[in-house]
Amino acid sequence: MHIAFDAKRAFLNSSGLGNYARTLVKSLHAYHPENQYTLFTPRVVENEFQKNIHAATGISVQEPEHFIDKKLRSRWRSYGITQILNEKQVDIYHGLSNELPFNIQQFKGKKMVTTHDLIFLRYPKLYPFIDRKIYNKKFRNACDNADIIIAISQETKRDIEKFYFIPESKIRVVYQSCDEIYYNPINAAQTEGVIKKYNLPAEYLLYVGTIEERKNLLTLVKALKQTKDIPLVVIGKKRTYFNKVMDYITANQLKNRVHFIEHIDHYELPVVYSKAKIFIFPSLFEGFGIPIIEALTSKVPVITTAGGCFPEAGGPDSIYIDPQNEKQLAEHINFLLSNEQTRIQMAEKGFQYAQLFHPKKCVEQLMRIYKE
Repeated sequence: MHIAFDAKRAFLNSSGLGNYARTLVKSLHAYHPENQYTLFTPRVVENEFQKNIHAATGISVQEPEHFIDKKLRSRWRSYGITQILNEKQVDIYHGLSNELPFNIQQFKGKKMVTTHDLIFLRYPKLYPFIDRKIYNKKFRNACDNADIIIAISQETKRDIEKFYFIPESKIRVVYQSCDEIYYNPINAAQTEGVIKKYNLPAEYLLYVGTIEERKNLLTLVKALKQTKDIPLVVIGKKRTYFNKVMDYITANQLKNRVHFIEHIDHYELPVVYSKAKIFIFPSLFEGFGIPIIEALTSKVPVITTAGGCFPEAGGPDSIYIDPQNEKQLAEHINFLLSNEQTRIQMAEKGFQYAQLFHPKKCVEQLMRIYKE
């Protein structure tokens, strides 16, 4: 088969949708090299993914070629790709980040889209008006015109049915996975190097995610004030919400307990996860929650949000809390810090549960849908 992807996020996003796209493409190529893969992107930036793709056989990258397309790259992505798909005789076009070209009906092959979440409809106050309008137009177009929609969780599937009235028969749930490096052993030299590079504390709690209102870091920081004297390591890009978090940290003399790392190479993250005592993910809402899987594969006990998609990602042996209740969160943190055996049991059972999301298993499920 010749399968093409909207791979903009794979090349241009360092987290979230980018991680999903990179893991999927790498896994498909690793476990199904018999197919031909074409990655459509408005531009390519030089990074590790780009270098690996350049060296791989069976994968090609398609950028805008004509002068006007190079000047209007967004328009090329929304309208120009379809003609190229037909010229290349692509069998399946798969939009990996909620979108398909607006003229995709002119494509002669099969059309698929991965829908990650509809958070902008669930929590409209978190998004500017114009962003909501754009997202809704793009997402609805993709769901209406796709032959098959891939939802990354049962929660997302329910939202697609609820908000866009898409029939259940058109939707397949294929969970996200994390990069296969999380399933590989970590050597001592690598661990020592990462600890030294980022000056990590000997013991710490861990949060990974963009520092924005929906991710709800402030509740965790408030809980920190009620926990034993252990530092918190925060890894993620800073948005405007960061100022609100810092105001609380400053007012409550917590500066020495919260360590911010805005950027870290993805191959170093498994070390940071593996050395944490507890991973805490108090997000208000997610489509799935890859950081939870990353923590489980790193054998770290997880505390996350009750309800939504979180039990799908965290499994039966994680702890689930009200994300607005810092007292409840603090109590669970203190309990786990005082009970090493419980932490060990949670870590082992969580690691076994995470095998359900191994890249090979997720890719095999997706490949069955391609063949279907």
